[in-house]
Amino acid sequence: MISHLLFDLDGTLTNPKEGITKCVQYALHAFGIEEPDLEKLVPFIGPPLRQSFMEFYGFSEEDAIKAVDSYRERFSTIGLFENFPYPGIAAMLQKLQAQGKILAVASSKPTVFVHQILEKFELAQYFTVIEGSNMDGSRVDKKEVIAEVLQQLGNPPADQLLMIGDRKFDVIGAREMGFACVGVRFGFAAPGELEDSGAIYVAETVQELQEYLLSI
Repeated sequence: MISHLLFDLDGTLTNPKEGITKCVQYALHAFGIEEPDLEKLVPFIGPPLRQSFMEFYGFSEEDAIKAVDSYRERFSTIGLFENFPYPGIAAMLQKLQAQGKILAVASSKPTVFVHQILEKFELAQYFTVIEGSNMDGSRVDKKEVIAEVLQQLGNPPADQLLMIGDRKFDVIGAREMGFACVGVRFGFAAPGELEDSGAIYVAETVQELQEYLLSI
């Protein structure tokens, strides 16, 4: 029986597209790179930022670290609230909690920002554990974040655990920790990404996700 549900944040509980893409745009501008098309920056949603600057724009690790600092200049005051919960998320969390499920958040976003966002949108109350990465750039890999969440939950058996996320990083991180992941189509995965990485089920909508989670 599944008793513990671990949720990703960006693209799963909330839609952070505007804030993240505008902050990436801001960071690129600091390096003399102008990217007017925010759609081209959507792939930054999900994976660790440092990795994304290196992969998508060829930054050295040193420059990627500086780019993350520039990103956070805007994100810490403006970008984190250019965001909104997907319709129906609060009601779903309330129902899952009422059913007795233990809920947690495992995000690659720095923990301090995860808390601020969840508190801003009155979602923090539903979660027993809320964890993300560290501001110093450590614990950004999803497996590491999940491991920290599980430790705080008392390391429940794998057959009691389920991850919910919108990117392959969520699926792979959960699999590396020995349990399954359900994907959500309303996030930011590329076509086929969730299935190819091993998601056991992919929900098209919040309502479909709710029905699935309440049935297990």
